[in-house]
Amino acid sequence: MKDGNAGDQKTLLLIDDDPNLILLVKDYLEFRGYQVITAENGREALDILNGNSPDMIICDVMMPEMDGYAFVEHVRENPETEWIPLLFLSAKGQSQDRVKGLNTGADVYMVKPFEPEELVAQVESSLKQASRLIRQQVRGSSSAPTISVPFDVELTPTELKVVQFVARGMANREIAEELQVSQRTIESHVSNMLGKTGLHNRTELARWAIENNKA
Repeated sequence: MKDGNAGDQKTLLLIDDDPNLILLVKDYLEFRGYQVITAENGREALDILNGNSPDMIICDVMMPEMDGYAFVEHVRENPETEWIPLLFLSAKGQSQDRVKGLNTGADVYMVKPFEPEELVAQVESSLKQASRLIRQQVRGSSSAPTISVPFDVELTPTELKVVQFVARGMANREIAEELQVSQRTIESHVSNMLGKTGLHNRTELARWAIENNKA
């Protein structure tokens, strides 16, 4: 899932048993530049996560088959998925409900109904925080292998600007707004840099930029 689309957009896994909410939220997030994979319950979501790594998970709490609490416990117990930022959506907004959700392993707890703009803001904030953690791990781990890229790779001045924003965890839409160009133009720059470097996704591109003082 991730390697195939990471050069263009970030992938979100949306889990909810309400088909109307799934449709509305999926359409809104896709309009904002994200790829969205959906599941109706935690068990179906675990099947999707088997071998795939979305950039973030948005999950309802009360669902059939497997509820959000049980799902999050599975996610946090698996070393391959424990790092993924997770946002809980719930109709239960009491203080004890929020505390339980966060203590179970969610990073963000939002109460339904919510404003779509707030959801997008929470998603972007969580993705940026995850990117900062990756940057810190790269800088702090001397034993981590350096990504192998041909020594003669040359980026254009615009590509250098773009890769700096990528390393800061910014989405293509945000970079396009910053540089006042179309999102498709940014996607093209990212794709070109992946081709030049031989890297597979945005995370590797960000690591390479940081390790080689390009960001």
